[in-house]
Amino acid sequence: MSSKSERRAAREAVAEYHQAQLAALVQHVGEAVDRFRAGQLDVFEVDQVVFHYGRAAKELWKFCNASDVEFTTSLIGNGPPVDWWERGAPRRR
Repeated sequence: MSSKSERRAAREAVAEYHQAQLAALVQHVGEAVDRFRAGQLDVFEVDQVVFHYGRAAKELWKFCNASDVEFTTSLIGNGPPVDWWERGAPRRR
C-alpha cells in the first residue's frame, strides 16, 4: 500500500497530465473557430469539431478520474502515448 504523500503526488501528476491533454484538445476547437472566421469552414464543420472535442474530453476525463490514481500515473509514465483526439473520433456508420 502506498503512503498518503505518494497518492497526493500521483493525483498531482494526473491533474497536470489532464490539464496538458485538455489544452491540446481545446487547440483543435480554437483552430476550427479561426478557420471559420477566415471563411475556410462553415458553421456545421465547426459544430462537428466541437462535438468531436466533447467526445475526446469525455474519454480523457474517464481516464484521468479512474479509481486507482497510482495505476493511472503508471500508465501515463510507462504506457504508449494516447491520442485523445483520435480516441474521441465519432464512429463511422
